[in-house]
Amino acid sequence: MDEAAWRGGLAEHYDYMLTEKPEDPNMRESASVWIFEENGEFAFPRNGLEAIGSVWENHRYDCNFAFADGRALFESKFDGASHSPIGPDGRATILGSGGLQFECVEPYKRWKVRYEGTPIDTTSAHIAAGTVDRERTTPLRYEVDLEMVAPAWVQDNTPEALARMSERERTDAGLMGFGYRMEQLFRGTGTLWIDGKECQFNAVGNRIHRQSVRPLEAFRGHCWQAAVFPDGRAFGYIAYPPAEDGSTYNEGYVFQDGKWYPATATTIPWLSDLDPTGGNTSLELQSELGITRIEGAGCLNTFKVGSEGELAGFALNQGGTKYTWDGQTAYGMIERSTWLNKVGG
Repeated sequence: MDEAAWRGGLAEHYDYMLTEKPEDPNMRESASVWIFEENGEFAFPRNGLEAIGSVWENHRYDCNFAFADGRALFESKFDGASHSPIGPDGRATILGSGGLQFECVEPYKRWKVRYEGTPIDTTSAHIAAGTVDRERTTPLRYEVDLEMVAPAWVQDNTPEALARMSERERTDAGLMGFGYRMEQLFRGTGTLWIDGKECQFNAVGNRIHRQSVRPLEAFRGHCWQAAVFPDGRAFGYIAYPPAEDGSTYNEGYVFQDGKWYPATATTIPWLSDLDPTGGNTSLELQSELGITRIEGAGCLNTFKVGSEGELAGFALNQGGTKYTWDGQTAYGMIERSTWLNKVGG
């Protein structure tokens, strides 16, 4: 696969950071990672940073942590001081705020992520039930080196692409963001410090980088899953529930034997309850290969209930799944959301 295909058609510079405050106060740069210890012992189900033009000096970040025994930690920081985007080599390789930092070491190939903070220490069950003791916190620190193992999956919603869309398609494009968004699966190595102990680990996961304006007034929920398997095959998709006219956004891919196959999801585990274990998260994808069925068992879950700001009134599940595909297993991500009044428990 040539470099252009590996980058999903984006130029190299799109994986660097904005160098200054954007003129549009609604423009945002965002980076996030979903990191899973390869045997499912623990996970960081979305550690992400949002740099928004209107509050450029204080990038917001949200970090989730989950363990196989049900323990879960989380931190949201609104007033961390934004880091300079300029790295040691003079390029715009840094996106950071307070205790969270992303570094682009080699575009579309290698990134680093670092975090140090004191997140709230609770359980997935307490988060789902709304009974979190916010006074209980635990120091936590990690460093992870990421190496990309699949091509970038790109959502191109630049002005040129929008001009070719219908009004319905442009609405859903706005939910993804007007600009560009890309995600890329990785393997990695890292070190976690918690409870006075140091743990070195191997990781798998997904990382996202976007620069876009993202109006979410029409948001109606979503389901998003992705994972990479031991033999290198991988998948990912994002789907929104159908709109009133039946149309929707439903796009994804299957990556197998070094080839990329566009796909749509035909079986989707929409969020229907706040089960700390995650329940059945199996899926099916339709592509040139036919139907690809991937079994899923939820795990390593965190939740946001009645999420503030743009997602007020929604329930949000950010967690993991143990996926099985043709006898191979891998831990990977799942993010789902729905209106609170549609959640059964």
